[in-house]
Amino acid sequence: MDKTAQMQRWRLILGQESENRLSGMKMPALSDEQDLMDSALAAIYNKSENGGFGNAGGAGHGPSNPQISRWLGDVRTLFDKEIVKVIQNDAMTRCGLKQLIFEPEILENTEPDISLASAILTLKDMIPKRSKDSVREFIRKIVEDINKLLEQDIRRAVTAAVNRREHSPIPSASALDYKMTIRRNLKHYSPELRTIVPEHFYFFERAAVCAASKWNIILDIDQSGSMGESVIYSSVVSCILASMSSVKTRVVAFDTNIIDLTDKCSDPVDLLYGFQLGGGTDIDKSVVYCQQFIENPKKTLFFLISDLDEGGNRAAFIRRMEEMKLSGVTVVCLLALADRGKPYYDAAVAGKLSKLGIPCFACSPQKLPELLGLVLKGRDLSQFAKDAEKIE
Repeated sequence: MDKTAQMQRWRLILGQESENRLSGMKMPALSDEQDLMDSALAAIYNKSENGGFGNAGGAGHGPSNPQISRWLGDVRTLFDKEIVKVIQNDAMTRCGLKQLIFEPEILENTEPDISLASAILTLKDMIPKRSKDSVREFIRKIVEDINKLLEQDIRRAVTAAVNRREHSPIPSASALDYKMTIRRNLKHYSPELRTIVPEHFYFFERAAVCAASKWNIILDIDQSGSMGESVIYSSVVSCILASMSSVKTRVVAFDTNIIDLTDKCSDPVDLLYGFQLGGGTDIDKSVVYCQQFIENPKKTLFFLISDLDEGGNRAAFIRRMEEMKLSGVTVVCLLALADRGKPYYDAAVAGKLSKLGIPCFACSPQKLPELLGLVLKGRDLSQFAKDAEKIE
């Protein structure tokens, strides 16, 4: 980067208020595109009380202000996608524009972002009637992006772990277990033919897993206000799992109340709308509710997705988690299912659960398929948990 470009970048970073201070340094003029960038950034990052939207510092400007919509369009044109998300979120928090996200023309110009979606879902009961369709479409775009990211890998991981555990006597070339067939027939190697002549072939079971041997996956999801991003990812994952016949899936949401959302798993947007983000936390009550759905403990996977900030009976909750694990249930606590650094969580409770052999860690969505595969295969999660903790 040459000196002129460096000075122009510093000018954009320091903002319009640095103009006078930089005038004595023979500051090169900004290009037309940089002028637009400068104006777009000044709208939210200058030091005036209401930002650069004139009287638009909040509700006073009115929700149908075309200036805001035009500004959002400029931002999407001028900056990279990830930077746009940061600028949008800053605009909502710094300039009091949160109520404007419910305007159809505003949402159409807003880059889909999971943090913004979380804010919308928190305020979903305040959405005006004219904006309901636009908000739903905005949420659906984010859901579709997450689904594209995770669906194939989750299906592949679960299918490999569940449907390939038993062998079948029914011949099928596509189901041939090459590794076991070779290993079990090594003694039938023919020196003359210089190859193995198998006496018996082994095939993977390709038929649907019978109901009694199906894995039962229970997702117990904390819907308190701090868990917004985790709720969105969990909803998409829940719907993917619920669509697979090889596992049974139950989805439970909780704060101080409990909502069974299993019947909404046909559509992740409907499922998301079933959550009530905000409120307190009673994890123990939710665990009690989930225990009734454990039929075969050794075939049950219980995911608690929570920051463990228990507002109910903490001792009873920990004791119940221990009982569940001792009964044979595979218990995993995800402190967050998110992509944004280390989450807040109650370290004392997490430490007590870890001492009981219940892994507690945050997990990025991209690592979830691997986690599911390891759990369903009965693998030790200690190394996975250590690696997850290193992710900032």
